[in-house]
Amino acid sequence: MLNYTPIVRPYFRYVDRQMLRAAADVKVSQLATLRSLLAQGCKTVWGREHGYRRDMGYEEWREASAPVEYEDIRPYVMRMVDGERSVLWPGITRRFAQSSGTSGGKSKYIPVTDRGLQHSHYRGGTDTVARYLSLYPDSRLMSGKALILGGSFATELHPGDSRVEVGDLSAHLIENINKLAGLIRVPDRGTALMSDWNKKLPRLVEAVARENVTNLSGVPSWMMTVLKEVLRTTGASTIHEVWPNLEVFFHGGISFEPYHDEYRRLIGCQGMRYFETYNASEGFFGVQYERDSRAMLLLMDADTFYEFIPLGGGDPLPAWEVVRGEVYELMITNSNGLWRYRPGDTVRIESTGPLTITIAGRTQHYINAFGEELMVYNADAALAKACAALGVSVANYTAAPVYATCGTRGRHEWLIEWINKPSDVDGFARVLDDALRQENSDYDAKRTGDIFLSPLTIVGVPRGTFDRWLQTTGKLGGQRKIPRLCPDRRYVDAILKLTENQIKYQQ
Repeated sequence: MLNYTPIVRPYFRYVDRQMLRAAADVKVSQLATLRSLLAQGCKTVWGREHGYRRDMGYEEWREASAPVEYEDIRPYVMRMVDGERSVLWPGITRRFAQSSGTSGGKSKYIPVTDRGLQHSHYRGGTDTVARYLSLYPDSRLMSGKALILGGSFATELHPGDSRVEVGDLSAHLIENINKLAGLIRVPDRGTALMSDWNKKLPRLVEAVARENVTNLSGVPSWMMTVLKEVLRTTGASTIHEVWPNLEVFFHGGISFEPYHDEYRRLIGCQGMRYFETYNASEGFFGVQYERDSRAMLLLMDADTFYEFIPLGGGDPLPAWEVVRGEVYELMITNSNGLWRYRPGDTVRIESTGPLTITIAGRTQHYINAFGEELMVYNADAALAKACAALGVSVANYTAAPVYATCGTRGRHEWLIEWINKPSDVDGFARVLDDALRQENSDYDAKRTGDIFLSPLTIVGVPRGTFDRWLQTTGKLGGQRKIPRLCPDRRYVDAILKLTENQIKYQQ
C-alpha cells in the first residue's frame, strides 16, 4: 500500500494549529462554544423550559439550569427515541449510544445528534491524528490500515421506528464513517458490527491477521484479547512479527498503566507508541498533548463546554477558573443535547495553560468505606508499581471493601485475573498495599499501625472470569469496561458467586 502520510500531513498540520489556537485562550474559546450551543438550545423543549436565550451570558445561563444526571433527562431522551422533534437538540435524533447503566441498573441511551457526530466525535478523531502526526514527524501512519475495535447495535431497547439505531458508540462511528476513511480501516463493517463476541473474535482475527496494520484503536483490555488471539492463530511470538509496520495504539476508556508491560511483551517492538484519548459516549473531549506525558489537552472548540465540580463541594467552575493539581468531577454541555450533564468522570487538572487533564476515575468507582478516599487512578498506579516490582501482569481486576466485624478490622479485597501469576500472592499483596500507601495519604493514614484498616487481601480468579461475568450482565463486547473500584460489594460478590459456581461445575 502506498504511504499517503506525506499527502495528508499538510491538512492535519492545519487542524493541529487550529486546535492549539483554541486552547491558547480557554475563556474566549469556551464562551464562543457556549454561545453557539445556546443558539440551538433555545429552539428546544429543554431550552424553553429553562428560559434559554441565544444572548445569555455564562452566569445567567448557570443560574437558569441546575446540573443534571442521566435519570434527570431519561424522560426527555425517551421522547427523542419515540420520534419527538427538538426535545434536547433541534430536529429529530435517530442515533443513541447505549452506555453502562446507572444505579437503577438500567442502560443509558445517550443521544448522538448529526452535529454531535461530526463536530464532537469525528472531530475528536481528526484532532487525535493531527496531534499525533505533529508530535511524530517520522510517522508512516497512512502507509497501512487501522485496526479499530468496535461494538455492535445489540440493545435491550426496541424502538418503534426502524430508522432509530441504538448501540455502542463505536458502532455508530463505524456505521457512519467517511467512505475514504473506511478504505484504510479493518475489519470490514459486517465483522466490526457483529454482536456475538464469541463468533466475532475468530472472524475478526481472520480478517486482520494478513493486513498491513499500522495503528490500533480501542479499549486496552479488549484489544489485548484480540492481539493474543492473533498470536495464537498465526503462531507468531510477537505482534510485530505479524504487523512489522505497527507504530501506535490509540487507546482510551480505561487506564493503560496496568497493561503497559504486557503490551510491550506482546508487541515486541521497543519503538511502539501509545497515545491516550478521552472519547466517551457523550462526546470526544481530549487528546494526548505531549510525547512522554499522559496528560490530555481538552478540546476547546469541539462543541463541548466544560465545567468542573469541586469534590469537596461548592459551585461548579468554568474551565478558565480551575486550579492545577486539583481533582474535579467533570460536567459537560454539548451538541448531543446534553446540558450541564454529569457523565460521572473525575479528572485531575495537570496544567491550565493550556488546559490539560488526566482521568482520575469515576464518581461511583472509588472506595471510601473507612475514610481512605481511594480513587481509581491511585489503584491503577499502585498496581502498575507492584507488577513492575515483581515482574507479574494482570488481565483484569476489581476491588471492594470488606467491612469490620466484632472480631476483625475492615480491609480491601481485590479480585485479580492474572496473566503472569506471582509465586507468592501474599507477598504481592504486601507490595501492592505498600504501593497504595505511597499513592494515597488517606489510605496510608488509615493503615498506620493496622488500627483502622487491615492489609488488603487478594483473591485470584480463573482466566476468563471477568469476561464471563460481563456476559451475564449482557455487557460483553469491545467497548465494555470492568468497574475497578466500588464503595460496596455488588460487583465483587457477583463475580465471587460466579467463580464458586464455575468451581462446583468443574468438580
